[in-house]
This record gives sequence, structure tokens and C-alpha cells, in this order.
Amino acid sequence: MRLDGDAWQSRFREFETEAWRLETLPVYNVPQEVEELRAFRAGERIDPHAHSNEYTDDLKRVRREGKTKGRVHIVTRPLSEYLRYEFMYYLPHVWAGEDIRIMDVTDRPNPLAGVTDYWMFDKKEVVLMNYLPDGTQIDRTVFEGDVSPFIEYQRIAIAESVPFEEYVKGIDA
Repeated sequence: MRLDGDAWQSRFREFETEAWRLETLPVYNVPQEVEELRAFRAGERIDPHAHSNEYTDDLKRVRREGKTKGRVHIVTRPLSEYLRYEFMYYLPHVWAGEDIRIMDVTDRPNPLAGVTDYWMFDKKEVVLMNYLPDGTQIDRTVFEGDVSPFIEYQRIAIAESVPFEEYVKGIDA
């Protein structure tokens, strides 16, 4: 089943305990980010201490409700322009309550090579995030089958990654 619109957004309103994401790409071609990415290329930066938007507000709601939201992003250095842009937003997201971790596989084998991007909700439902090689999203599809492998991918991703704030210490993101 493909997910779009409210059917997709409802996953983030209705999960009971945890929403978790694995990100594997160095770039995501997101139409809603075109202007922000243009500003980033022009040298504009957000103030992470003052940045607030619908996403950070929702992260605060999730925390108030006793739920968790997290992700692991698999990266290699040098970081792509898109990753440097995305990292600019990760800090206010962490401060608002998202558990963002980075798995840098620059100098080691990727323990999750071949695993596609996905969201997992309450360790019960997996939504595969399907992309073209340039990061353009094709679709989101509900995985039909045993979610156990995805739970194991999450365990590996968390074990093999470090918290975002630890990762960016000393690097020029």
C-alpha cells in the first residue's frame, strides 16, 4: 500500500511509543526545501538557538506525550552539500527532542549496506522510503511481512552510530 497525504501524516500523529527512521542517502531532493537550500548555498545559516517551526513544535509534543522520535543517518566524508545543509537543522531538532545519530562509514564497511531508507512505527509497521539515485522520492510503501529484520537493522544502526552532537564536535559541517 502506498502512503500519501493524510494517510502518511497520520502515522506521525498516531504512533504510540516510537517513530524511527533510517536514512542512507547523501542527498534528498525535496521540493519543499528548494528555497532553504538556495539560501544555504548563498551563505545563510539559521540560529539553532532561535530556530523553531512546525517540526520542532511537533517534536516537543511527542516528548510531552512520552513518545520518542529518532533516526540514524548513514554518512561518508566528505559530507555532501545537502548533508551540511541538513546538519544545520539537526541541532535544533535534537534540542527539541529527536534522537539523531550518525553512522559514519567513511573508513569502515557499512554494516547496513543494501538496506533501504525506512520509517518504523512502534516496531510494528515499516514504511519503505523509495528514492531515485538523485534523492528524488518515488513513493512510500507499507512493508507487508515480518518486521523483525527492520528491528535488527535499527539495533545495528544505533549500536554502530554516535549521537549527532558528539559526531559534529570538531568537524566542519
